[in-house]
Formats: sequence, structure tokens, C-alpha cells
Amino acid sequence: PTVDNAEQMIKNLFFEPKRYDLATVGRYKLTKKLGWKHRIIGKVLAEPLVDTTTGEVVVPDSVVVTEDMLDSVDIEREKAIFGEGKVAEIFLRKGDESKFKILCSPTLDINERTITVNDIVASVSYLLGLMEGFGTVDDIDHLGNRRVRAVGELLQNQFRIGLSRMERVVRERMTIQDSDVITPQALINIRPVVAAMKEFFGSSQLSQFMDQHNPLSELTHKRRLSALGPGGLSRERAGFEVRDVHNSHYGRMCPVESPEGPNIGLIGSLANYARVNRFGFMETPYRKVDRENQRVTSECRYLTADEEDEHIIAQANEPLDENDWFINERVTARKKEETTLVRREQVDYMDVSPRQVFSIATAMIPFLENDDANRALMGANMQRQAVPLLRTQAPLVGTGMEYKAACDSGVMVLAKRAGVVTSVSARQINVRADNGELDVYRLLKYERSNQGTCINQVPIVEKGERVKENQPIADGPSTDHGELALGYNIIVAYMPWEGYNYEDAILLSENLVKRDLYTSIHIEEYESDARDTKLGPEEITRDIPNIAEETLKDLDETGIIRVGADVRPGDILVGKVTPKGETELTAEERLLRAIFGEKAREVRDTSLRVPHGEAGKIVDVKIFTRENSDELPPGVNQLVRVYIAQKRKISVGDKMSGRHGNKGVVSRIMRQEDMPFLPDGTPVDIVLNPLGVPSRMNIGQVLETHLGMAVRVLGQQIKDGDPTVQKRLEDAGYDFQKYGMPEPDVAGIHIATPVFDGASDSDVFGTIKAAGLPITGKTVLYDGRTGEPFENDVTVGCVYMLKLHHLVDDKIHARSTGPYSLVTQQPLGGKAQFGGQRFGEMEVWALEAYGAAYTLQEILTVKSDDVVGRVKAYESIVKGENIPEPGIPESFKVLIKELQSIGLDIKVLSDDAKEISIQDNEDDDINEKAKNLDLDVEGVEQDTESAKEKDSYTDDSEDEEEELDDIDIENLSDEDLIADIGDMENMDDMDNFDVNVDEFDE
Repeated sequence: PTVDNAEQMIKNLFFEPKRYDLATVGRYKLTKKLGWKHRIIGKVLAEPLVDTTTGEVVVPDSVVVTEDMLDSVDIEREKAIFGEGKVAEIFLRKGDESKFKILCSPTLDINERTITVNDIVASVSYLLGLMEGFGTVDDIDHLGNRRVRAVGELLQNQFRIGLSRMERVVRERMTIQDSDVITPQALINIRPVVAAMKEFFGSSQLSQFMDQHNPLSELTHKRRLSALGPGGLSRERAGFEVRDVHNSHYGRMCPVESPEGPNIGLIGSLANYARVNRFGFMETPYRKVDRENQRVTSECRYLTADEEDEHIIAQANEPLDENDWFINERVTARKKEETTLVRREQVDYMDVSPRQVFSIATAMIPFLENDDANRALMGANMQRQAVPLLRTQAPLVGTGMEYKAACDSGVMVLAKRAGVVTSVSARQINVRADNGELDVYRLLKYERSNQGTCINQVPIVEKGERVKENQPIADGPSTDHGELALGYNIIVAYMPWEGYNYEDAILLSENLVKRDLYTSIHIEEYESDARDTKLGPEEITRDIPNIAEETLKDLDETGIIRVGADVRPGDILVGKVTPKGETELTAEERLLRAIFGEKAREVRDTSLRVPHGEAGKIVDVKIFTRENSDELPPGVNQLVRVYIAQKRKISVGDKMSGRHGNKGVVSRIMRQEDMPFLPDGTPVDIVLNPLGVPSRMNIGQVLETHLGMAVRVLGQQIKDGDPTVQKRLEDAGYDFQKYGMPEPDVAGIHIATPVFDGASDSDVFGTIKAAGLPITGKTVLYDGRTGEPFENDVTVGCVYMLKLHHLVDDKIHARSTGPYSLVTQQPLGGKAQFGGQRFGEMEVWALEAYGAAYTLQEILTVKSDDVVGRVKAYESIVKGENIPEPGIPESFKVLIKELQSIGLDIKVLSDDAKEISIQDNEDDDINEKAKNLDLDVEGVEQDTESAKEKDSYTDDSEDEEEELDDIDIENLSDEDLIADIGDMENMDDMDNFDVNVDEFDE
């Protein structure tokens, strides 16, 4: 290696733009860290900085350098001091009055995207300076050193990768082809670029399916910050430091909202007022303090985390006088991680609002300041899981964020410009704008969201009404007159009730079910496609073999179900037949074929049916065909999508929650007349356990309960025209001159208590007093069954409760017989695979300990993997005979085979040392028996979930199909199949024993 080689290597390593690209952000950070201005602020110079052209002293020595001194020095002046393109040489004064020389980077243009020699020199100088106490060591978790890579940048990187691949292809082709006849079209292949983009949107970890449970989850998902993904951390490697809340998160990333579990702290949410600057650093706004004129200005400055570190910042709710100056001599303020009292003259900035620290979901929790952080985290996360209800109601006790969140979520229809409504229907609103043009707004009706909830827009304006620009004119899911409405205000009592609310269970009144308060609409999508197979094309038709006409009553002439039909599990949605493999024909079949021609060809029923546990009404059918020039995957001729809607009332087993992390499962729905009732006869809607409050430390729910009851009662009194209300409200501190009489709706008066700046104790109890309620917030409650009062007073109030997406209808699952695993012949697991209940090791111990030998034997044999025994048992049940002795489980045979495969000669001996032969030849007569019993013994893959997902065929999947179709169906042994004792109720659709070729995995 020569000096030239070494020099060339270093050049290629660091100074070649393609190999080493700082990007604009890298140059910005280098200038910030190694630039001369940043390094001398707050220090004392040993020698002044002098403008060499004029001889003027720019920065004097022996005084502390401030930011103001350096503001006037532009790049031209800098060149005059240090010389053009040279390292800035500066002498600082150490504590012992000696000099210390530092070398700094000159200020370069932001587009200078490669590292320079000066940068390397300056970084070495910085490290030497650290030993002398000049400079700071970086904190890797500080948000000044972490940046957001938005979708544009990630996409740009993918595009660059695609372009470089394309360039390589072009270069190769240029070397191969003749330069005389070459054309650009022949050289360029855009495939690599398209593939890179498709891969990014299709399979990147950061390309996610939008969370559309409700408007809040949609908004939060769009504002999510993730430390995972390509170029980020992995869950396993991330330690505590990365996940922890850092002082630089203040106003940029919410300290509360983060998932529980392995991703905690790695996935966060953007704070309310935060924004991302052009370099990808998060900024948050602060009000500038004018110290000279002693006032807090309304001018806002957005600061990044490292800019903020230099300043002293006061709290948002620090009281100000009429001249906008701090009332208190000493002000609560913070610098970096320290929060202290400082003199008001020292403050540089002031927070904009107390909610600037939190994300949208967290700022929607009233009395957040009274909740433990863990429960606030659950509250913020569970609001995102609330299901949009049929009847919506905005919370009585809100935080003032509801309107803005609903408008920004994009689920409502907002007026594009001011005007007058000319016509309103359920599907369309017409607004005549002020310039005479007509704006037409079409509403979404009962559309399916990504999560299967219902998107439906309802007009909230009337004909002739004047609307402003950006005013909501139609409500979407989970909104109520332009406000976010995830749940319902209901009357809650905190008391134990006969053990029905033990361990966070919830006791519910039947009244909620009757009034449809927690009823939601869910829409599921099912699809079926007709493909070309090797034996001929599949066909969507009404003509299905061995199906009774009664079963086909709701199908149209093409074999597709009609809109409006009610369907139950097992009903046919799309009739479809697939050609069967040709076999040796008998003489009779040959005769039939000769008479009826091709019509008699064997086809197999592969119709799309309603899955187990699903039911509802058909609301929409979409048909895509090649004839209509719809885009379909290769090999698919027709695609049908069917949408089934169902109304789900709240039922036992559904999960509910408040906004404070107080979640529970409905344990019983009681008759309204048996629920405890108030002295005026009002029955409570819900009974919660008081033991759920003290240990969880979410006292916010109790304050919400009291305040909710007060505003509910006040609303009722105002509606009844009570003349004393005004006096009581004035005594509680309400300003009638400014606000006028509150206007209640059906629920009561809606109030807002913003986070960390909301209702104080005096406000809450003043409102309770104004409503004429007892100051304790408790009341006598009567037992609905006996009419007797309960022994002690009970806390009763109005709470905003949500119904969450974890519904019992999606989780409940039962099976009699169904698919079995290929190797072990045991039932599959899980609802998706229509599996059985696992009887595990510990359950076996329980039955052993109890001595239930025969029950245990039955569970481990005929109910599981005794292939012969289970068919015989089924037969004897059908014929009403005694169940025979169980045989040998398949898993035992598998164990023997495995031991034999490692060279052990295993024999099974009886008590008298005779060998018991374990044969596999009983299979044929079992199949025969299954056939006679009309049992379908059919092949199903172990993982039907992934089999479903495989439906999105890629271009190269046709080769696989060809390989599959060559399987010799007749000579398959039973071990290659899965026995499927089919649906017991539906005997007539059990076809003869045949093998579903499509379902074999290659």
C-alpha cells in the first residue's frame, strides 16, 4: 500500500458524496456542534476576535460571550476574521487564567453534504477540549439527537435504492449491446424502481393498515412516533434508558400515551402543539418574554430540544396581571431537567398551554392530574378502542378538546366555504356559497371501516341555515354535533352488589340494552373468486351439486346472494363449483356422459359460506369481472365481495371502560326494576366496585362522577325553569354577564375541565352545592328488589362510559367435530382454525388427582387423536349404541416412528410380554365407514389462517399450482390427509369422500 492508495481510500471513505452523505441535517448538526459560535457562547476569550480587513474588534476578550454579541457576525464577517475556508482558531481563558486553543469548523452552506478536513480537525479539537472542561458529552436519548424520519424521506431512500439498481442494469446492457443500434427504451427497465416502491408500501414495517376503530384512533395513528422499523431499534435490544421519559420530551412527545407490553416507550405520540421541522427535529411553541418592557408577549417561537436547553421557561398557568407581566416575584420555571423558583426577570419564555405536554388522547381525559400515570396510560389507549355507537352523546364532563379532535380527525363533513344550505337529504347536502356557486357534499352511508366498524354520516344542518367555513355540517361515526362522542353519559353507583362486580366486573341495567345505548353496527367483508385451474375454470353459479333448493332460496340466477337477505352460519353467500380430477369412468358413467355430453362432468362444491359464529344482513355485494375490465390478479376471472352487517347490543362478556383506565367486563345484565334506585325513583344504569378506586389511584373518575351528576341535575333544573338556578350558579362563581345562562341538551350542561388547568376542588364542590346535591356526593340508595334503603350512603353520579372493541361475539367459540392436524391427528387450535379446546398438562394432572380415569381416557383418545376410535364413537352415537373401547392415539404412533427414525427398535408389549402390532391398515375401512356415515374426511392445512392470506396470488404462484395438480389423488394414503368429521347438523351437504387438491401445501 502506497501513500497515494491510502489517500485515495480515505477520500473515497469520507469525501465521496455517494459513499458518505451527511444530508442537510448532518451539516446542520455538525455546524451546531463544532461551529465556533456555539463553542464560545458562555465562555471568556483570552484573545479578542478581530476583523482583519478593518481592524475592528468583533468579540472582545475578558468578558463572557453572549448570543447577542455573535448575532451580527455573518458569513462574510467570519471570513474576514478567520480567512476563507480555514479552521477557526480561538483562544479561551481557563480557570487558572491560562490560555487554551480550540479549533472550530467554519460556517458552511447547508447544502455542503460531505464531511470536510476542517470538520475532522474540529472534532479532534472538541474531544481535547472535553478534558479541559470545554464542551459537553452528548446524551443519546435527548430529542436534540433523535429525529423523525417522515414518509417522504423513507420513500426517497427507497426510490434511491430502486434508481441505483436500475443504473446497474443500464450499465450492464450498455456493455453488452451494440452502441450503433442502441435505444434508450432497450436500455432502461423501470421494474427495479417500481419493485422498490411496491415493497415499501406493501411490506415495510412502517407501512400500516390505518386504525379506524373510531375518529380518535385514526387521528392518533397518523400522529404516531415509532423508534422501531428499518434504521431504528429492535424491541429485544432496547434498554430502559431509551424507553424512559426524558426531560426533552416536554411539549414534543407525550409522556403518558404509549402501548403496554414489549413496545412501551418505543412507540409514542406527538404532543398537542408539537411540529416537526425541516430537519426532522420536533419543535414546541413558547411565548417570548420581553424582559426590558416587563411583559409576556403573544409572539410564539418554536424551539427544538437543544435550543430549549439554553433557556429558563415558566409554566403556562403562572398568573399574569393586566399588563401581561408575572404577578409573583418568584416564578415556577424549569431549565433542562431542573424545576425551581426563579426571579421573574430571569425568565426567557413561557409555556403556551398546560396541555402542550400531552397528546390528543391523553388531553381528552378530564381530571388527568388526579389520576396515576399507569391508569392514565390505559385510559388514553382504551379511548382508541371505543366502538362507534348507534346513538352518540358528547361527554358532560369534557376537556375542551372534543370539538377540535373531531374536526381534525376527518370523519365529519366540514363546509369548504361559507354559504347557505339549499337542500339536505340523508345522502347529500347542497350549500350555495357566497359567490353564488353550489357546493355539493355527498355523505358516506354504512361503509365498512378497516376494523369492521360502521362509518355513517348524518346531516346536522337544516335547509336555509347559514354555515361558516370549516363548520361541521354532517356528523360521522362517534361524533355528536361536531364533538367527539366515543361513549355515553350514564348513572353509576359505586357499591358492591351480590359479588357481581367482584374483580372489576360490571353490573348493567337492562334499560341500556332496551334503549340501544350501547348498540353498535359491525360490517364484515367476505370474498370469493373464480380462478382458472388446471382442470378447467371455476364457475360462480346457482347450479351446485347435492344442494337442496331451499338452501339456494336467497341466491340470484348467477349464484350470488341478494342484498337484504338474513344469513346464518353455514348459509351460502356465493355459489361456486370447481372441476374435479377425471377418474376412470364406469360403464354407466360413460353412458351418461355420452347422453348428456360435457354437462355431466364431475364438479365439486367450493361455495363461499358464512363462517361459524357469524350472522347478519347482507348490505352490499360487489362483483368484479374481466369483462368489465376490472383489475384482477392473474388467473382470476371473477371476484365477488359480500358485506354482512350486524347490530350488536351490549351483552355479558363485553369489555367496557371509563376514561381513567377503569376497565371491566359485563358480568350480568339485570332487570331495570331490580337495580338500586335513587330517592326520586331513578334506577342507576351501572354498578361499579368501589374497591377498584383506592389501589388504582385514579381518583379522577370519582371527581368526574360528582361533577357529572351536578351538571346533569343543573341541566334538568334549567330545563324545568327553576328560578333559583341563576342565584346558586352565581354563588358558585359562574359569570352570567360574560357567558349568559348555560344551554342544556338531553344529557345536561356540557362543561370542560382542561388537563392541569381544569376544575379545582372548590369548583367541583361549588357546582355540587349549586345543584342542591349533598356536599359529600353521596346519597341514600334503595334496593330495587326489596325497596329497602341500603345501610350506608352510596356515591352516585354521571360517568362517561365506553364500549370497547373486545366484544364477546368475536371471541366466543364452540366445536363438536372439525379439522385435525396432519401429523398428530389432534384438533387444530384457535377460533380462526375452528379448533378445539386444549386439554394441557396441568388439566391432565387435575383429572389424575381427582381419579376421573375414564373421563381422562376419553379426552385423550376419542375426543382427540384416536383416528379409528373417534369415527367408531361417532357411529355408535348416531346408531344409539354403547361407545366401544378407545384405540391407540395417533400421537403414540408418531412417537414410535420418531424413535425408530433415530435408530431405536421400539416394540409395544402386552402384560404377558407378547408384541402388540400397531397397524396402519385399518384406515381404509375407517374411510369406508366415514363415507357410509356421511362424514367428510377432507384435507385441511394446519394453518388455515395463512392459507386464507395466501389468496392474494403473486405472479409466480401459477407454477406452484401446476405442481400441486400432479398429485395422484387415488393413491394417497390416509396419513397425507386430515380427517374432518364434518358439520353434524348439515348432513345433506356432505359430499362423498374426496380430496380437496387446492388445499394441499406443496
